[in-house]
Amino acid sequence: MKQYQNILVHALVNLGDVVLTTSAIALLKQAYPKAKVTMMVKPAVKQAVMNHPLIDHVIVFDYRARENGWKKMWRMVQVLKKRHFDLSLSFDRKLRPALLCWMARIPVRVGPDKVFDDKPSHVTWFYTHVIQISHDLNKTLQRETYQEIVRRFTGIQGSALPMMSFLEDRNRKKAREILSALPRADKYIALCVKGTFALKTWPKEYFAEFVKALSGKVSASFFIVGAPGDKPYAQEVIRAIDEACGHPMGVLNCCGATTLPDLAAVIEACSLFVTVDTGATHVAATTGTPMVVMYGCTHPDRWHPANDRALVFTSNEPCCPCTCRPEECPSNPKPDCLWHVTPEMVLQASLELLDERR
Repeated sequence: MKQYQNILVHALVNLGDVVLTTSAIALLKQAYPKAKVTMMVKPAVKQAVMNHPLIDHVIVFDYRARENGWKKMWRMVQVLKKRHFDLSLSFDRKLRPALLCWMARIPVRVGPDKVFDDKPSHVTWFYTHVIQISHDLNKTLQRETYQEIVRRFTGIQGSALPMMSFLEDRNRKKAREILSALPRADKYIALCVKGTFALKTWPKEYFAEFVKALSGKVSASFFIVGAPGDKPYAQEVIRAIDEACGHPMGVLNCCGATTLPDLAAVIEACSLFVTVDTGATHVAATTGTPMVVMYGCTHPDRWHPANDRALVFTSNEPCCPCTCRPEECPSNPKPDCLWHVTPEMVLQASLELLDERR
């Protein structure tokens, strides 16, 4: 097998996918143990791969289709040329990074024929090696799809788990600050209440019922994590919780208050993480903390977190997985995929995991 010394991987995708691609990078490092690996990512996810045990360098590409003119593209081509990469590998099958690698004259450019859907794409014209993915994407874990790209190119076998960047003392200090701001309790429970789009977002009424029921059975304090833009919605959920419980519960809104390593550190320190299917789910999975995940329009067959202590729920609707807009859903305004996963289901799973944690 030919050995490569300087490898560029690009994953201009969202947080969850970037975390999942690290399982494939682990296989790449096994195949080429002497190689330096540089990863190209979007600005919003760079903290997940900076200071990472598998990644030597990170290139941040501010990818906005309407704003990135040819001058910006050309500047990035010059950056790539100066690095003298001998191999590039695509985990996103996107046109722009494929074009950058081609313009930078990276001699070996590897990419899959499909990675997110089965639609053919002309982007494969820019690869020197097109990897055929033969399995059903919707019935295969996404991290396995990423690893299959590496397996088929290198011939290496085996599997690996996703990894987050190293957690430092400052991250664990931030975690302690967050937990110390909560009402004292035996259990500290993190919630992620908002998905990247509406058909991933479990009803706020259900979160309120769940918190009320669980707090009646265990001594627990709750806080909500998420992106800065999730903060207003998280506040709505907190109001619903307080109304359901009949008094303020002291639920802390930490949306936007943590870096990605901070997020991993605070979830690592928790007793339980209850979440919708979103990027934080895959960050949390790397910590090993017990977790409950509620799926709506997506399915755990593909997006199950890499955590043996995760219990997942889906109502297995015949239309799932789907990509329709909320207003196009036949059961709108209460989509079956979300409303059929009940608070009682999540409560029982949480009690089971908390008892195991004890």
